[in-house]
Amino acid sequence: MHELAQISLSPFGSRTLSPGVLKINSLVRECPAGTPAQKWKVFRDISAARVTLGVPDRALIVLNALMSFHPGAVLTAGSADLVVFPSNRHLSLRSHGMAASTLRRHLAALVDHGLILRRDSPNGKRYARKSADGDVEIAYGFDLGPIVARAAEFDRLARRIEEEARTARDLRQRFTVLRRDVVKMIATGVEAGIDIDWAALHGKYQTVIARVPRTPTSQVLDPIVIELQDLADHILGVLDAHLGEPVAPQAAPDSVDAEAEISLRLLTLRPPLSTGQARVSQTGRQEAVPLRVVLDACPDIIDYARGEIRSYRDLLTTAALIRPLLGISPSAWEEAGQVMGELQASIVVAAILQRGVAIKNPGGYLRNLTRRAAAGQFSIWPMLLALSATRLKKAT
Repeated sequence: MHELAQISLSPFGSRTLSPGVLKINSLVRECPAGTPAQKWKVFRDISAARVTLGVPDRALIVLNALMSFHPGAVLTAGSADLVVFPSNRHLSLRSHGMAASTLRRHLAALVDHGLILRRDSPNGKRYARKSADGDVEIAYGFDLGPIVARAAEFDRLARRIEEEARTARDLRQRFTVLRRDVVKMIATGVEAGIDIDWAALHGKYQTVIARVPRTPTSQVLDPIVIELQDLADHILGVLDAHLGEPVAPQAAPDSVDAEAEISLRLLTLRPPLSTGQARVSQTGRQEAVPLRVVLDACPDIIDYARGEIRSYRDLLTTAALIRPLLGISPSAWEEAGQVMGELQASIVVAAILQRGVAIKNPGGYLRNLTRRAAAGQFSIWPMLLALSATRLKKAT
């Protein structure tokens, strides 16, 4: 008697036959016999496109296990060996000991997402019937045919996702470099005493980078990078226009070089501080904060430094540079230094910079903290710990 082609499609038991399954079965039937697909290459494509396909992570473990029961490296459309029929025990072992209930759930997910088809036997058992020559004539189990029929689709998805990832990576790199370029050029212009509104340019820079979300996509990052590039080009044009021209130091209180020199002169009148140690101020002993803790919580200040920030002296110099960019008046800065001590005031400025546009009035914010410090109600540690926690949350 002539053996009928395998057409088993309806699931055993109470499971229903969905339109999605019918559609995938149609794709399998229309796939030309003999069409090859490199088994593990297609699996890698499916893994790369997992989020787009909506396939759960652990379902891929089960798919990997099912594919491992196929004897060859190539899946061929129309071949009887596309139907694999492992027992639940063997399938569980190759799925890292997955529980039976979990295994069933993920097998159902693979069917629902059109990656496999059920070819259930009349009694729901999985097995193969072989000819006298040992060839499989008919098999009941899980059909890997959809993987062959959709191999080109998975390949396109994986390539598109890889290209999007490459574009996003390039944009993130450009964004990082532009951030560094902009703040370094602003710092150079301020130190050189070039007479333009650096605070306004810095405010524009902070407004732009504040729009970057926790996990930026290419679509979000692309216009931000364009804006940063325009800002960088403008600042570079200003600096180029003043290259070779002697720029006289400004005598006004806002002069960063003069202010840094005053702060450093205050330091030289007192015994040097070791890294991580604070000094006794008029309101009592400052809290000892390791410099490493400050820089871990407030890394943005590093970009403004002339070199590396190796000591609190370097931190103080850099904070004096940043102070006018944040719109903090000389009087607010001086009062903070008198009440908190110059080092703790510098840490606060670094923290204000790190929070960016979240602080609408940096000068008023510093004055408020200065009043609280004078009343013995301010500690630098909660501020640094909160900033560290925010950075950790963004990194995860």
